Amino acid sequence: MTSGEMISLLGKVISSWQVIVVTIVLLIYLKLVFFVANPRYSRHSDFSSYSKPGKKKKERPAKAAAVSSDNDDLGLEEE
Repeated sequence: MTSGEMISLLGKVISSWQVIVVTIVLLIYLKLVFFVANPRYSRHSDFSSYSKPGKKKKERPAKAAAVSSDNDDLGLEEE
């Protein structure tokens, strides 16, 4: 096979519709993969920007008083 025939065959292969369709599908797939992998577009990257500006944090309830273990009112006897 001469180089002229090789170049002619290569041109026919590259311009076939199957090669063109597969190339376009691969490019779309790679764009989608890189879009999803890009951290700037990640769904869970920054929830603080979605919070409402006027919303205040709830106050924590006061701590419960310490419970004495002398009178447990369970009716259990210690041995």
